[in-house]
This record gives sequence, C-alpha cells and structure tokens, in this order.
Amino acid sequence: MKAVRLHEYGGPEVLRYEDVPDPRPRGDQVLVRVRACAMNHLDLWVRKGTTRSPLPHILGSDIAGEIVESGEYVSGFRTGQRVLLAPMSFCNHCEHCSAGRQNVCRQFTVLGNGVDGGNCELIAVPAVNVIPIPDNLGFDEAASVPLVFLTAYHMLTGRASVGPGQVVLVLGANSGVGIAAIQIAKLFGATVITTAGNEAKIEKALGLGADYVINHYAHKISDEVKKITARQGVDIVVEHVGAATWDESLKSLKMGGTLVTCGATTGPDAGIDLRFLYSKQFNLLGSYMGTMGELHEVLKHVFAGKVGAVVDRTFPLEDARAAHEYMEASEMFGKIVLKP
Repeated sequence: MKAVRLHEYGGPEVLRYEDVPDPRPRGDQVLVRVRACAMNHLDLWVRKGTTRSPLPHILGSDIAGEIVESGEYVSGFRTGQRVLLAPMSFCNHCEHCSAGRQNVCRQFTVLGNGVDGGNCELIAVPAVNVIPIPDNLGFDEAASVPLVFLTAYHMLTGRASVGPGQVVLVLGANSGVGIAAIQIAKLFGATVITTAGNEAKIEKALGLGADYVINHYAHKISDEVKKITARQGVDIVVEHVGAATWDESLKSLKMGGTLVTCGATTGPDAGIDLRFLYSKQFNLLGSYMGTMGELHEVLKHVFAGKVGAVVDRTFPLEDARAAHEYMEASEMFGKIVLKP
C-alpha cells in the first residue's frame, strides 16, 4: 500500500509518500480501507519531534473508511461497511479500561502518535475501535469528528459539567476543538462567546451558533468578555491555545469559574499568581481526549445531525506536505482532510 511516513523529525519536507507492506489484521482486529484521514495539530507536533514516536512512523488520528476484512475472533461487522475509528489505543483490560476510563489507562495513546495512524491506504485496528456510520454521513465529515468532538465533549461534560444558563468562552473558533466546543456548549443550553481573527471567521463562528465573537487581533479578550457579561465574567473557559491566551483566559473567568484545558498550541509555559487562584476560587482542570463511552455519546448527536464537523479543505494523500504547510499557515476554518 501507499503511506506517508516519517523517517526523521523536521519540517514538512521530511514527509515521504512511499510503498509499505499491507497490514494484516490479528484475530481481534479489523482491516479498514482508509477513505479519509483528518489532520490535527498533533500531526505537526509528532512530525517536528515535539512528541516522540518510533520511526519510521505513520501520522493521522482521525480515520473513516470501509471494512476490508475482520479477524477470526471478530463478529458484527461486514465487508464494505462504512465506519470511523475511535482515535485512541488502550490496553482494554486494566482496572481503568474495565471501568470505562480508557483515557487514564497507562498504555493510552492516540492513533498517529504512539502507534501508527491513518495517513495510508489500509489500517488494522482492534474491533473495539470500529464504529459504523450512517449512510448520510460522508467520509470527509466522519473523519473530521472523532478526536476534536470527543475532546470537546469530555472537556465540557466530563470535566467542566456545562449546563443551561452558563456562559462559556471558547478560544479559537476556527480550530477543530473550537468548532466542536461551540456546538456542544449550545447543545447543553449555554451562552457561547468565542474568538476569531478576521471577519470571515467571525461570520462562520456565528453560523455555528456562537452568541458573541471577539476579534482577538483587534480587541483584548478579557475586556470584551467583561463588556458582554456586565463585568461578571464567564462560568467556563475552553482553553487549548496555551501561552498566548492563558492570562486573558484567567482574567475572563467569573468568581469560582472553571478553566479547562486540553492543549498548548502556542506553547506550554503559562504562569499563575496563586493569590489570584485562591482568592477568586478558580477551578483549573486538565482534560485529555475522553472515554469510549463519551465518544459514543457525542456521536449520537453527530449522527442525529445536532452537531457536526466543518471541513475546510481536502488534499490527496500524496500532497501531505502541502497540507502540513497549509495547516501551519493557520488560515483554515475547520478540518483539513487527506484522501488516499
């Protein structure tokens, strides 16, 4: 089969489109023909060596395609069935996995990070990862859902306990997590404030259901939040940008508010004055992906058409370098999809 692999870490030029042996499924695995693989910032970090994976390595966490073959111990699937893959790997037998807390399993990793991913034509995965999709959901849209919608769902429901009447600030409306978080917060009855960098992105954020959009290049986020909330601040901040927005995110919280973070796109070094933390009684929460149960929960809303991914642009798999360069330019609104 064809695949895009890393043999060394570096810029987009290290990506190699090449022939690799076809995978063979174990008895407990399913072989899937990849029809679409959506990109995430994780692809950039792995490629650069920020997070290390065994080399050579195949990137790609978000995968949709068709079943080619099932292992001898697998039942319930059929050849040609349209599916998406849960974007994670876990042992499936430890106490955490048995309790449905896969994202705290000691062996937990993301597809395309600690194990090979979907920038290829065929992938073999455990049957537990395989989730059928409805006929009205295209492969590009299906591939654009799993990682970011699971992440946003776990942040807002599993960690921050979003509810009706709350005000939620979502950083970066154009990002995959931002797009998912806006829709999920609205689904649970919250008022949503989000941020974007130009008029086109502002209009798209409003189209997703955001109640207010702040141009983060033209205005100071916390000042605008105070104007919108009559100086009260927000109940929840969905933070994934990191160092560039950390201080503004904290300043936007109301007394006793919650900041939940899942990433550090602009860098991991963020400080806090502890006096500010305890006097304001803030809740600072970390969030990492989510559980299989939460993925199935959010997919029910996706399959019902209540929330959905936004696809910005597609690239042929052989043009993976151009796709990486496009993502690094940060001009997209939504997901970038590679198509074998």
